[in-house]
Amino acid sequence: MSERRVVLLKNPPEMLAAMNDLEAKVKAYARSAGIADGFLHLLKLRASQINQCSYCVRLHTRDALDAGESSDRISLIAAWEESDYFDDKERASLALLEAITLIADGQVPADIYRAAAEALSEEELAAVEWIAVSINTWNRIAISSRTSVRP
Repeated sequence: MSERRVVLLKNPPEMLAAMNDLEAKVKAYARSAGIADGFLHLLKLRASQINQCSYCVRLHTRDALDAGESSDRISLIAAWEESDYFDDKERASLALLEAITLIADGQVPADIYRAAAEALSEEELAAVEWIAVSINTWNRIAISSRTSVRP
């Protein structure tokens, strides 16, 4: 007998509408802050990898490709610290995103936040934080609903 779960992407529909509205606003704010669509999807991909959300990993890999990100940058996002494919702003953004995603591990450490604040404008900083909040929420929706990923 399979486990019965509420599918949060469908129930209740007004909650999904609110999440989609938030998503649209986060994306618009990120663009206005100068964050490229491809990198936005790499940020979402990295959080989804950490959270082990297979639905979002597949989605944001495809979205990053569609937005013009290279297969090298997509492949290396899980090991961004060991790669020269990401500039200082991107590295600060990734570190902050990871700290927010792993918030139970020491909150968001002051050194990571300070480094991000030095590398990013206030708008970029806020955009990265909102991206982290949004994707972590989506990950929890997909994971708790056991959203399937089939070939």
